[in-house]
Amino acid sequence: MLTTEQKPLEQLLEYLDREKSVFLIGCRGCAEGCHTGGEQEVLDMKQRLEEAGKTITGTSLIDFMCNESLVRMTLQAHEDAILSAESLLALCCGIGVQATSSVVDKIVHPGCNTVSMGGRHGEWREGERCMECGDCVLEFTGGICPIARCSKMLLNGPCGGSSDGKCEVSPDVPCAWQLIIERLTKLGRLDKLERIVAPKDWSVSLMSGAASKR
Repeated sequence: MLTTEQKPLEQLLEYLDREKSVFLIGCRGCAEGCHTGGEQEVLDMKQRLEEAGKTITGTSLIDFMCNESLVRMTLQAHEDAILSAESLLALCCGIGVQATSSVVDKIVHPGCNTVSMGGRHGEWREGERCMECGDCVLEFTGGICPIARCSKMLLNGPCGGSSDGKCEVSPDVPCAWQLIIERLTKLGRLDKLERIVAPKDWSVSLMSGAASKR
């Protein structure tokens, strides 16, 4: 089970500062079990955002947001509501945020932090997508995780060894930061890379030991 914690409302409103309308997504899987993204939490978030002056164009609950195909199929029924929204807010794990980002051409804001992956969990089979870092950075990277997908776990851009969009460590693997730049360019949101973000607090991560050696 992927254990998640909702990000503070103040942080989410900061993410949504430029936007008036948003589409809300919750997960009936692990997030529902953690009480961070089930039906009640989606309804509560809808009310809180509306009280803050946001327009909710629609909501959806997906059985398992870590399943990209299921996310795609479920969201097809909400196409008009998603098109009328400026962005989406996903109350789920980091894998679910990335799965949603892969099927919609809009910014997908992470509503939760993933703090543990204890036990069995659904996931894209071709590679690790979330490293339970405890403080999700997908807000600033277009829904592509630089910690899980960059061989060097770089948080400030590509290394000097990347070439032709490929990773220096594994030439057969795309450079994560190349993917991030291409994604944000497509969405017209390269401004997210201009924002100065405080150094990551690895003490909240299960990876703190590994990260401290880098």
